[in-house]
Amino acid sequence: MFQQELAPLGSLTVSALVALLPLLTIFVLLGALRWKAHWAGLASLVVAIIVAVAAYGMPVGLAVLSATQGAVFGLFPIMWIVFTAIWLYQVTVVSGRFEDLRAAFHLISDDPRVQAIIIAFCFGGLLEALAGFGAPVAITGVMLMALGFSAVRAAVVVLLANTAPVAFGAIGTPIITAGTLTGIDYNEIGAYVGRQTPLLAFIVPALLVLMVDGKRGLRQTWPVALSVGVTFAVGQFVAANYLSVELTDIVAALAGLAAAVVTLRVWTPRGSEEAAARLHGEHEVEQAGPQDREEAGSVTAAGAGTQTQTQQQALAEHAAGLTRSKVLMAFFPYLLVIVVFSLAKLWTPLSTFLVGRDVKIPWPGLDQNVLSAAGTPVTSTVYNFPWLSSPGSLLLICGFVTALVYRVPLGRALRELAATAVKLRWAFLTVAMVLALAYVMNLSGQTITIGTWIAGTGAAFAFLSPILGWLGTAVTGSDTSANALFATLQQTAAQQAGLDPTLLVAANTSGGVVGKMISPQNLTIAATAVGIVGREADLFRKTIFWSIGLLLVLCVLIYLQSNLLSWMLP
Repeated sequence: MFQQELAPLGSLTVSALVALLPLLTIFVLLGALRWKAHWAGLASLVVAIIVAVAAYGMPVGLAVLSATQGAVFGLFPIMWIVFTAIWLYQVTVVSGRFEDLRAAFHLISDDPRVQAIIIAFCFGGLLEALAGFGAPVAITGVMLMALGFSAVRAAVVVLLANTAPVAFGAIGTPIITAGTLTGIDYNEIGAYVGRQTPLLAFIVPALLVLMVDGKRGLRQTWPVALSVGVTFAVGQFVAANYLSVELTDIVAALAGLAAAVVTLRVWTPRGSEEAAARLHGEHEVEQAGPQDREEAGSVTAAGAGTQTQTQQQALAEHAAGLTRSKVLMAFFPYLLVIVVFSLAKLWTPLSTFLVGRDVKIPWPGLDQNVLSAAGTPVTSTVYNFPWLSSPGSLLLICGFVTALVYRVPLGRALRELAATAVKLRWAFLTVAMVLALAYVMNLSGQTITIGTWIAGTGAAFAFLSPILGWLGTAVTGSDTSANALFATLQQTAAQQAGLDPTLLVAANTSGGVVGKMISPQNLTIAATAVGIVGREADLFRKTIFWSIGLLLVLCVLIYLQSNLLSWMLP
């Protein structure tokens, strides 16, 4: 049996700095040395086990068992969701219906910068609201690729877009989890979060345009970025405070999409063809082999405009020939996902039935053998196997229904299923390593040491509070897990510092949303979806500064809400 200690090395500061070593290892290996994500994850896992055993006194057997539970959790349900989401997309591709979907989005706008907002932010927000856990990144990433984005740009765009909706993702699961653990009404926490993340929602569409086409793109498309940002932000605020925490992202995403459609009916962005040509040229260069890349770049620079114009004309002709039934069939898989997830999450009899099929497995050799610093058994050693209620299982059902409706032969659908599994093999390994790392850090006490150390800053903790959520989500890939780690700590630290506990619990949730884009788990999902497995380090380098910048915005906002802007709070 092992009992966690907050300061196993005597000094809390020294213990926290040692506990940070696994995180520093993975960030340095990814960001500075550009290791492949699965090797960086494995190396960091080894460091975490060494710290757990040498510094925290955790028995080797328990440390290894912690890693095995984390690895299994990474495979199911996390990678199960990504696996089935990508397979669902593949079914639409082999059916030929995905070309109709491309044309349908072209009817809304032929501008790639606007398409980034509509698909990555609005549609991705809707998927986050219903499924979460990587599904939005996987699905919208491949959709942007199909629309002509380079793989790296598509991945970075969807990672940035998958921020503001995360706090209310999966039908409000992160906030509900925080409420359950702290005893604070989750509707109250949601109301606070609904006065924080709308600031991100307001600016993210503009940041997406900057990421796609720079300042020139923003000058040419700011009306739609502004209308979507304002509408999504207002939708989040109103729904979180006056309607339902569970439905917040659904309301905000649909409102944002409607705002885009209305804006585009009365205004047309400039420079659409030129932007498409630039993105197509980048895509062509990326597709060329290393030896041909320089030649491809010069050829593309000369001919990308003509080639893109021809493709746009072909897409426009395809779009003009779409009937209502074809458009409906093109959107059928995603409408089906919305219906299935809404029923599974919001219709109580079905939700109760599905969750009732979950299997609770006390992890052999680990359960009841790990005690918290307070001397009580840690509950996270019980593995939940949601074989039917998992979003991945629901996506699998949607995939088979889609194959049936699209008349894709069962054999072909199953071959695509197997091919997707082969494609994701390195992603499976990476996510398993990252979650194994997270579980070792959590169960050995490393994570709580880091959190307690940061929480010991008194009144200044209001500024630092979002960093805990950011850190927790960066490690685990889940805002829900970050709340499970730190919500109670935030509550206790707030009480000791004379701050509003609900504010800091909400800050943990809000800080987590900008940590998701640099999570090795999410980086792997994005890289896998767009076909650049092994280049997670490149994605990390392109997202880390965006993540830190947005985190600082939240830190300042939370600090001001704790004093000067307290009138903003409920």
